[in-house]
This record gives sequence, C-alpha cells and structure tokens, in this order.
Amino acid sequence: MSHPQLMIVAGEASGDLHGANLVRALRLQCPGITLCGMGGPELEKAGVEILYDASKISVMGFFEVISRLKDIFKAQVTLRKRLESQRPDLLIVIDLPDFNLPLARKAKKLGIPVFYYITPKVWAWRSGRVKTIKKLVDKLGVILPFEKKYFLERGVEAEYVGHPLLDSVKTQVGREAFLTSLHIPQNSTCVGLLPGSRSREVASLLPVFLQAAELLVKSAVKPLVFLVPQASTITEDDFRLAGLFDSKEKVDIRVVNENRYDMMAACDVVVAASGTVTLELALLEIPMLVVYKVAPLTYRLGKLLIKLEHFSLVNLIAEREVVTELLQDEVQPERIATKLTALLEDDSKRDEMICGLREVKEKMGQKGASQKAANVALECMNTKMDAY
Repeated sequence: MSHPQLMIVAGEASGDLHGANLVRALRLQCPGITLCGMGGPELEKAGVEILYDASKISVMGFFEVISRLKDIFKAQVTLRKRLESQRPDLLIVIDLPDFNLPLARKAKKLGIPVFYYITPKVWAWRSGRVKTIKKLVDKLGVILPFEKKYFLERGVEAEYVGHPLLDSVKTQVGREAFLTSLHIPQNSTCVGLLPGSRSREVASLLPVFLQAAELLVKSAVKPLVFLVPQASTITEDDFRLAGLFDSKEKVDIRVVNENRYDMMAACDVVVAASGTVTLELALLEIPMLVVYKVAPLTYRLGKLLIKLEHFSLVNLIAEREVVTELLQDEVQPERIATKLTALLEDDSKRDEMICGLREVKEKMGQKGASQKAANVALECMNTKMDAY
C-alpha cells in the first residue's frame, strides 16, 4: 500500500474546496497517493485527475436537476467505468447524496470501501436515506456538532472531525488595506451581495439584491459600496444576465475574483444565499441577512418533506435565531433593504447578532478537520485492506 489509489467525488464550490484540503492532508500522511474523480479547480490544483467537471452537474432543487440529467448520467458512467477498471483502494464522496449514493452502491459491489465526508442533511429531510448510508458507507466524517450523535443512534459509524472552514477561513490583509487595493474610500459602508456559487442562484437572487442595493443608496447618509464575489463556477455572462453591469451605472459595485475572505471581512453587513457561506461569515463575525429561494414547485415539495424551524446553518447550529432569514416569497428588495438598514443603524441589534455568531463559532469546534478526516479515511481504507 505504498502507492494507494483513491477516487474523490465533490460537487459544488464548497465541496471542491474542502475536498482539496482533504487531499493535501492525505498526502502529508501518504506522499505517494494518487487520486482521480469529479470536482472543480481546487481539486485539480491539489493534483487530482479530474474525470468530470463538477460544474456541469451543480444544481439545487428537485426540478432544476431535470435540465442536467444528461450530464449527471454521463458523469456517473465515467466514474463507474474508472471504478471498474482501476478498482481504487478507497472512494471518498463529499455531500451530493443523490449523485454519490448510487456511486457508493457501485463501489460496494466492487468491494471498494467508501468514506463519506460532509454527509447529507438527513436530519433535516429524507431521513430514510440513513438506512441506505448504513448499507453502503463504511465510515462517515461529520462536520456539524450534533451529527455524530444522530448517526450513532441509528447504527451508522460516524466520527466528528470538526468543520473544515475553521482551517480555511482566514484573512490575508486588514480592512484598510483591502479597501485601498480596490480604491474604495475608507469612510465607505461596505455591503456584501452574495447570491451563491450556482448559475441558477445568481439568476434568481442577484437581481433582487441589486434592486435592494438601489433602495439602500437612496436613503444612505454615508457612501455605500457593494461587494460581489465571483465564484469560479460563475461567468461574466451570468452576471450580465442578472443585471449587474446595468446596476453599476446606478450604484458603486465592485466584483471581487479573489481574496474572498478579505472581501467578507471588509463588509459592514451582508445579504447571502443560504449555504456554507453563512458559516464563513459567522467565523468572520460579519452581521448578515440570509435568504433562500428556489423554483416554486421545488419549494412546495420541500415544505412537505422538510420539518425545521430554521433553514440557515448558523441558526441550526445555534439552535435559535441568531441571523434573520427570508424565505421564498419574502425575498423582496424592500424587505432586504429594510433588514440591512436595521443592521447598519441599530447598534444593539448588530452587537446582539455578533455575540450570537461567536456562540456558533465556539460550537463549531477546533481546527484540524481536514487532517482528522484524512485519518478516518486512511483508517477506513486500511481496515478494508487488512481484511483481505
């Protein structure tokens, strides 16, 4: 086992990033390791042979998946063929349950052990998948504090490794230097507009965010600058179709392609699509408004299946409302502008939220998630090999 071969499969931008950090941690312990799989630019930079580009299947929602079925099928065929031809020593799957569980079933038939890192949110909806996970997965590496107990109570081997964001969320420069680099006046109020890393999210949310920005500018006392990060999965055409370049004529908007954590840390307040980014903002202690909006049919079906008091990860970890949430039809420019104005002008509300974010930060545990996950992955692989 001096040169083991692994397959790693990740979907959206956050899975790509966490997967890349896991790969680097694996290489520290096993320098001769080779990896192939599905992912994006981060996994490719980490030295993984990309068999299929994850951006081609990165969608959110039941009905949105239909438009990508051809790519999803092609990706499955490509990865299954490699599983059969090379029989890797371990399959690592990251999130993306509807894609990864069928792949895990194939690996199981081939006798390939499976490590599931960053598991599906079965505690939120479709809890029946726990039985499938128990049959197909050798070990889980969970990243939220309450998940280990949840899975162990249901007979699934799980190890809490902590959240990988604790390792990756760090700033390179301070606010003053960041603003200077973009020629932004130091007395500006910076508002982050974070519509997500998927094309459909940008198409759905960014136009609403931009309208809210225009409303904020009308009532602003201090200069307002709006910062918009551009994920690797988002193109200029996505921004153009969402109206960003038209809005630039009315408000001061800066698109940031790199140093995203410096950008987030420079913000006085942020409106963000629900997802991993909300935890990144929590770690940086940035006050935020969290929104969630999907296709109407997806939302109606989701209401039948999902039984949670909150939808943002920040509030789920805190087990109370720390950040304000706007859901579906509530996602309107006027409401967003009103909520952001309150966070900018009401110091007590702002301070209360920051205290809550610190609470969430403490609950997320200690650094070293990628290394702990690497340990569990290698243990999973070695246990299987010892059985032969």
